[in-house]
Amino acid sequence: AGTSSAGSATQQLGSVLSPAFKAAVLIQQWYRRHVARLEMRRRCTWRIFQSIEYACEQDQIQLHNFFSYLMDQFTPRSSKERDFISRMFISGESYKEAELEKYCDYESIEVPDSYTGPHLSFPLLPDHATALLEAFQQKQQLHARYVLNLLHETRKHLKQLPNISHVSTCYSEEVTVCGDLHGQLDDLFLIFYKNGLPSPSKSYVFNGDFVDRGKQSLEILVILFTFLLIYPKEVHLNRGNHEDHMVNLRYGFTKEVMQKYKVHGKKILKMFQNVFCWLPLATLIDQKVLIIHGGISDTTDLDMLEKIQRDKFVSVLRLKKRKESSRKPEIQAINGERESGTDAAGNEAALRLSLQPQSAQAPSTANRLEFSRWLRQTVQEQIDTCRRLVDISESEPEELTYSSMVSLKDVNEPCWTRQEEWKQILDVLWSDPMPQEGCRENKVRGGGCYFGPDVTEKFLEKHRLQFLIRSHECKQEGYEFCHNRKVLTIFSASNYYEIGSNRGAYVKLGPDLIPHFVQYQANKTAHMLTMTQRQGFPVALISRVEESAFRALREKLFAHTSALISAFKAYDADNTGRITLSNWATAVESVLRLGLPWRMLRPQLVRSTEDGMLEYKSWLDDLAMEQRSQEHIQSSLLEVIYRNRSNLETIFRIIDRDHSGLISFEEFQQTWKLFSSHMNIELTDDGINDLVRSIDFNKDGNIDFNEFLEAFRLIKLPV
Repeated sequence: AGTSSAGSATQQLGSVLSPAFKAAVLIQQWYRRHVARLEMRRRCTWRIFQSIEYACEQDQIQLHNFFSYLMDQFTPRSSKERDFISRMFISGESYKEAELEKYCDYESIEVPDSYTGPHLSFPLLPDHATALLEAFQQKQQLHARYVLNLLHETRKHLKQLPNISHVSTCYSEEVTVCGDLHGQLDDLFLIFYKNGLPSPSKSYVFNGDFVDRGKQSLEILVILFTFLLIYPKEVHLNRGNHEDHMVNLRYGFTKEVMQKYKVHGKKILKMFQNVFCWLPLATLIDQKVLIIHGGISDTTDLDMLEKIQRDKFVSVLRLKKRKESSRKPEIQAINGERESGTDAAGNEAALRLSLQPQSAQAPSTANRLEFSRWLRQTVQEQIDTCRRLVDISESEPEELTYSSMVSLKDVNEPCWTRQEEWKQILDVLWSDPMPQEGCRENKVRGGGCYFGPDVTEKFLEKHRLQFLIRSHECKQEGYEFCHNRKVLTIFSASNYYEIGSNRGAYVKLGPDLIPHFVQYQANKTAHMLTMTQRQGFPVALISRVEESAFRALREKLFAHTSALISAFKAYDADNTGRITLSNWATAVESVLRLGLPWRMLRPQLVRSTEDGMLEYKSWLDDLAMEQRSQEHIQSSLLEVIYRNRSNLETIFRIIDRDHSGLISFEEFQQTWKLFSSHMNIELTDDGINDLVRSIDFNKDGNIDFNEFLEAFRLIKLPV
């Protein structure tokens, strides 16, 4: 009886456990699928952000090519057009030593008694740094006099430093390496809170890209420069690709400075521009670990990098040509032929005339040959003037710097061309690692190289290094190894794309040179959300980041409406206005070339259809802009504006020399004409005039570019 009762009890227990066990298995399977879907969404979102970011950097390179085009080839059609081009180039002119000191004279600026912010006196002390940290936490602003004074002292210090800084772990317990900060002051505060302030026993290397994108780039630079002057042996700063005034025009630092310092902003910007070109290019720890911002190429040579006069490259995106005393006549003949279409004899005559003084008055148009010669002479003189304005001064003697002393000492060493020197710096600041072997042009960013593990191995072996530390790329966890753990990427700006998109990190190296990582997220909201799940990426946070990514992607799609229509029509032979969803994905990638999994992203971008077909014209209409103040503007013009919005903003800031935020109708029209001629965009004068009138909201005859940008926003589509 006992045995039978025990058996029945076992059967009853089994019958009870079986459904529970099955339920547990089902829950586990559901959970795993859920986590897998979240991870897939996270990866897709990440790819969208990175693809769009790199596409924007390609636009920056195209804009650089636009400036080169204006300087080297564009033929002004009138004196107004010549003046317009001159103003664009004058904004980038280089100041000689004495001129810079006079222009940025901080002693002439008085600090009023009403000023309640921090005060600086030199030489700086640790208390000054503490006062700055507290003031910036309370959203106070440092007076312009102190900013200029700090930049003046920083510049003097940087000029004495080599291109490659040398750090030893023998003098401190460890060295902390930080990556991109991009104007995110909260990340810097969090690093100091977790790791401690710079001190004789706490060395730091900050690996470039201190500015742009974030809203507190200036405060970060003030703090870092202050610690650099207080602890010159313990704090080291490398130049990044964003320490470049041409990049700053596009990505926010120029705008930030002018908003915070409306009176002395131009002087502060000019000093920052000069300080940036004196930042060292690399840091070497114990002769074994090289820290550079971007990467290397198969031609990177530390010996050459160490001897380059780095201050000559104010903007790496803008390789300035040296003045040549004897320009080849055949080149001038070609230019003359392009401009006038006359024969060789006429070109030679134009060449001779171009060396004569400019006539005070234009000859009569009745004599067409004489008038043509006069016009070519005027154009050539204006272009030469522009070239002189943007060239680097070579005449005025300056005080000896580390770079100049190296050049004097090694006069018997090989002499490199300016192009070779420029490429060395460009590769170090802009390159990225790739998993494949070899080295190739970095077409994704538009600058620098992609270098493979074989390039890394040869470079490390040649210079007897253990590994490289670089930044330049946002990583989801804040750091990432590649190339058999020989290349380490460190990125310190958390929540870079959106709150919760990524962690920031820094790495600590002791005498054993073994990396120890610290990760963080500066935003409190993101931190609280990430604690709600073990995976650290909750549904609510993914949804927020995902929404931001798809909003940016829709903007990109709208900006290429015309090209998309052409691509869709190629799959619509019968002109039905409908294509398959598969063809939609193929066509979109052929136009945008972002390398995204469009079939996977389709449900977020295209409404589901029962027959698997898409009415593409209707879909494109859904991507249209809000028609508040631009109903009468051509839709094709709207598309062109949106596609080139960032380029136009950069050009606008160059034209707006007084940084007032306003340009005249005529200047705006000239901007469009020059830009459209370079980009082969067909726009009518009537279309441009309609655009001008529509965005002059207060009818004062000037254009506020901030209002112009605000006028063109995409509507948010239901998904």
